[in-house]
Amino acid sequence: MRGADASAGTIKSGGKTRRAAKMVILDVDHPDVRDFIWCKAVEERKARVLRDAGFDMDLDGKDAYSMQYQNANNSVRVTDEFMKAYQEDRDWKLKAVLTGETQETVRARDLMREMAQAAWECADPGMQYDTIINDWHTCPASGRINASNPCSEYMHLDNSACNLASLNLMKFIDDEGSFDIPAFRHAVQVVFTAQEIIVGNSSYPTEKIERNAKAFRQLGLGYANLGALLMARGLPYDSDGGRAWAGAITALMTGEAYRTSAGIAQHTGPFAGYASNRDAMLRVMRKHRAAADTIDPELVPEGLLQAAKRSWDEAIALGEEHGYRNAQATVLAPTGTISFLMDCDTTGIEPDLALVKSKKLVGGGTMQIVNQTVPRALRRLGHDEAQAQAVVAYIAEHNTVAGAPFLKEEHYPVFDCSMGDRPIHYMGHVRMMAAAQPFISGAISKTINMPEHATVEEVEQMFLEGWKLGLKAVAIYRDNCKVAQPLAATKKKELVVELPGQPLRRRLPASRPARTFSFAVGDAEGYITAGEYPNDGIGEIFLKVSKQGSTLSGVMDAFAIAVSIGLQYGVPLESFVSKFINMRFEPSGITKDPDIRFASSLVDYVFRRLAIEYLPADKRGGLGVQTVEERQEYANEHANGGGGTGATAPASASAEQKEAKGQIELIDLSTVPAAPGTKELDAPLCYSCGSKMQPAGSCYVCDTCGSTSGCS
Repeated sequence: MRGADASAGTIKSGGKTRRAAKMVILDVDHPDVRDFIWCKAVEERKARVLRDAGFDMDLDGKDAYSMQYQNANNSVRVTDEFMKAYQEDRDWKLKAVLTGETQETVRARDLMREMAQAAWECADPGMQYDTIINDWHTCPASGRINASNPCSEYMHLDNSACNLASLNLMKFIDDEGSFDIPAFRHAVQVVFTAQEIIVGNSSYPTEKIERNAKAFRQLGLGYANLGALLMARGLPYDSDGGRAWAGAITALMTGEAYRTSAGIAQHTGPFAGYASNRDAMLRVMRKHRAAADTIDPELVPEGLLQAAKRSWDEAIALGEEHGYRNAQATVLAPTGTISFLMDCDTTGIEPDLALVKSKKLVGGGTMQIVNQTVPRALRRLGHDEAQAQAVVAYIAEHNTVAGAPFLKEEHYPVFDCSMGDRPIHYMGHVRMMAAAQPFISGAISKTINMPEHATVEEVEQMFLEGWKLGLKAVAIYRDNCKVAQPLAATKKKELVVELPGQPLRRRLPASRPARTFSFAVGDAEGYITAGEYPNDGIGEIFLKVSKQGSTLSGVMDAFAIAVSIGLQYGVPLESFVSKFINMRFEPSGITKDPDIRFASSLVDYVFRRLAIEYLPADKRGGLGVQTVEERQEYANEHANGGGGTGATAPASASAEQKEAKGQIELIDLSTVPAAPGTKELDAPLCYSCGSKMQPAGSCYVCDTCGSTSGCS
């Protein structure tokens, strides 16, 4: 086995010291490769079993750290010879590392299938194409390239280091979508020079790494937000135009970086290892320049493509005369964390994962990330501000553009993402990498996203296509193939899996409608705010009572939180109403609410009011909660039917006559009967003795001690 422990130090974060991630690379001719590629897949299966059994297997779960191979990226290196053996269905010899003796002979296609199966199961191993990597090596006289860093973008000599930096591409386009070429070239010059200065002022973990870093001065300038730039330009990520733009920008960046490196070498001299590698490095520089001629000039602005070619011409001319200060100039790193700091919508060379997505955080919790480039893309496609806002609102609710108002179906591909209802085909990812790879000194750290229903055969075919297109490395991720997934598309309608005996909480969306009611019960005043699921009923309540900071206010706050959680876990409002109405404690008394003239407590009032607002009349009637109108309607029906006494207008004046005279008809509520049985259910407990009171007109009387509710 030949590999490199690219970052064997420790990372201390959040009070915990963790072993840094490692890149483990196996040569395809190693006799143990068949066993090794299965290790992570087997461990992932174990983790999945533990998760299904209820153990904590989250990103920061304590059990996650006990699983072997979870902190390592596994890759297998294949040569052109192996890939040809796979194509021709030939056998492949597995050899001992030290002696080169054949240990076992296997069918090349069987070995490739095992790699694809493991990658399908757990996203490892990735694949690195050894022959291609070393064909683009700028310093072969100093040693071959055997391995990479964990993310597979830095590929150079063993025991060396790379100084990374990335540019936010969205900073270089204007409101019209034009790319600012002079500003981009200047940014490359400034950042690259700063990276070069840092090489001699940095500390390194070992003497060998320090010696090689200063002798070869490898740098890794890159970019982020390519996906957002293409969207802002109205270009689908998976399109010839999108790939042409990516190639031209990458060519300009690397060409300008090497031109700057040669300019520095003119004053300081080339890197220490340049002399023995001069011919090989200039050969690679010319390969980069030749690749620029393959970009379709019809698909990118002429100025951008010509600027890239000019930078490469100058880089080669200066290099031939002065050499280069740096053995390596550019890589495309994942930019996972720094992209957030730079306020990017997309990372590295990636498209957006989803227009609305949730990021799972180490330590617990999630963070919602919303694409900010969509309005700009809509304006580019000809939509006005009102139309753009309508589309954005639709996306926020549905996490897709399919069916959005005003948006033409032919423009849907502009908003395609890695996941969601319209995922980019996995070959779209591979082709985008192929468009940029000829202009990168190192390699590209990028995930080739595959849908959950992708097959092992498709993974195998993707490995083959990556080699055919000249990539240096590929890594796949099949959706939901791992126990803990840090990023996921957020959908309006979530798949809910019901587990026996386990309640599920239905949280309200971040933006939701709400209604607020003011009230007064006795000498206590306050507000009820009811938050609602959009078009789907109440989901939370907030209670503000009397003086803020008082004991009563604090208790009611806590009570409201408990009720809100209950509502979100599916407790019907009707259940709360039946339990809390008629509770008796101070403050209580007369209210200002025409439907609830008297409340035996704040809780009694709150749930009567909520019942009136959110429960249908038939359910409220059974609980003894009715509005004045409902009582009047029942009284009129009762009177007209002759079934009892009710409120009727005096015979001397009809309703029409009163309306003509502008008079207001007053009804004595003491004569209005309640629906059968509801008055008794509605009766409070006696303030004096605690016995159940009985209805007396519109009020209540205690048969035990004679007390009344105050109005009879």
